[in-house]
Amino acid sequence: MAAAGCGGSRADNGYGGQQARRRRGPGALATGYLVIYNVVMTAGWLVIAVGLVRAYLAKGSYHSLYYSIEKPLKFFQTGALLEVGVVLFPSIVPSSVVLTAFQVMSRVFLTWAVTHSVKEVQTEDSVLLFVVAWTITEIIRYSFYTFSLLNHLPYLIKWARYTLFIVLYPMGVSGELLTIYAALPFVRQSGLYSISLPNKYNFSFDYYTFLILVMISYIPIFPQLYFHMLHQRRKVLSHTEEHRKSE
Repeated sequence: MAAAGCGGSRADNGYGGQQARRRRGPGALATGYLVIYNVVMTAGWLVIAVGLVRAYLAKGSYHSLYYSIEKPLKFFQTGALLEVGVVLFPSIVPSSVVLTAFQVMSRVFLTWAVTHSVKEVQTEDSVLLFVVAWTITEIIRYSFYTFSLLNHLPYLIKWARYTLFIVLYPMGVSGELLTIYAALPFVRQSGLYSISLPNKYNFSFDYYTFLILVMISYIPIFPQLYFHMLHQRRKVLSHTEEHRKSE
């Protein structure tokens, strides 16, 4: 589940990007909204990045830095849910609703249903691992979309968008898996979000087992998305190089 939105790069869903505009493109009002949204999200993740650096410099240690950025992380990661609403209108952003929802909800799930709900894992270094990966990724991604909408996309940002995921994606996945794994004993002990029989609904749910299934889901999902991004990188950057040579 969480693998779809994790780590180095969300699959290229075209939210505010060039591909959306090349088909028909959003109108002036929609473009204005998308620009504002992407600028705000870029600024938000920059705030998180600055918060991490300031906390590290103040403490002299990278341990437990999560608490220094907990509130903005929750706010801006949850704010990505707006992307699901926008892709419901193909004329604005022609992208898969299912894929976008899957990607966004996976990160929201890890933010709230794991890291927030199992407070014992908040001091784990694995949390910092995926937070750093998310932060760098989102600063680049939202900057990419903003400049694309404005028709002034610097090559450096495009290169970073289609290159840094090579390291950031595995880094984020590792952090997410290790965090979920660290949460398992506490979930089992507390019975968090679990529903046992008997009850009037005749329904049971074991959150511990669910988290294990989430971890297993990374096995088929991660390689697919990773190789998809590698394919996108070759296509986009090779096309850019050819275009620059022809000028």
